Amino acid sequence: MAHMRVKIAGVEFNNPVIAASGCVGFGREYEELFPLSRLGGISVKGMTLHPKAGNPPPRIAETPSGMLNSVGLENPGVDYFIEHELPSLSQKGTTVIANVAGSTLEDCVAIAEKLDPTNVDMIELNISCPNVKQGGAAFGTNCQSAAEVTKAVRQATKKPLMVKLSPNVTSISEIAKAVEAEGADALSLVNTFLGMRIDVESRRPVLHNNVGGLSGPAIFPIALRMVWEVYNAVKVPVVGMGGIHDSIYAIEMMMAGASAVQVGAAIFTDPVTPVYIVERVNQWLDDHGIHNVSELVGTVKPW
Repeated sequence: MAHMRVKIAGVEFNNPVIAASGCVGFGREYEELFPLSRLGGISVKGMTLHPKAGNPPPRIAETPSGMLNSVGLENPGVDYFIEHELPSLSQKGTTVIANVAGSTLEDCVAIAEKLDPTNVDMIELNISCPNVKQGGAAFGTNCQSAAEVTKAVRQATKKPLMVKLSPNVTSISEIAKAVEAEGADALSLVNTFLGMRIDVESRRPVLHNNVGGLSGPAIFPIALRMVWEVYNAVKVPVVGMGGIHDSIYAIEMMMAGASAVQVGAAIFTDPVTPVYIVERVNQWLDDHGIHNVSELVGTVKPW
């Protein structure tokens, strides 16, 4: 059995497979299927300063090799998480990443300040969510605003800070370097790509929000390329995501430079997918005589 534990920005993970934000809620339903300790970690549902209802339905639609969502960050708010969810989740033997999704810079700072004295292991600052009409996408789509919110949140917390990048940009490497310069301890990418489908009979978009975030296997090659570019542009660790649905995809992502991966849309096909990926990566390492999963990171050999 290979050594599967990884360390990112000083934070220990049981293995390099993390459940992505928005795909496992706060973990309660998933612990009925398997011990959460079998995951490397959980990035919990994106949290706003106050409870948020999200977008009106329909807000999820299937697409070829993927799905569109415009859930709109429905969540009970950071105070509820701290009081009602974190005490239980922190006892489950997995690393807890708190995903911050404020709609203003001030909200992001306030959420980080509330999380700072808690026992969450890491903060993931979401500057990339494309399915709300304010906040996320606006922060993450240019270097200046991305840097400003990163700097402000960095000053508000001593927790390890991972910044989640948007792929809906001209140069993701430039955004990555901007947030690294303002104190990001790690980067996670990519979030969803902005997409759209139309019901040809009604002539209306299939999502009430008109557009939504595309995730799933369809985006994997683009996500992989972006992770590789960012890994080669920064010195901080990178966590890769986007279309990972089996072990080979996780291995590819690590070879491209990811120190760990997040699995999201695949969970909606089979909730146990992250556990299967851990097991199959471990088997692949054994088959190839590799003793530590971190030996994979950045080992792609470009032509």
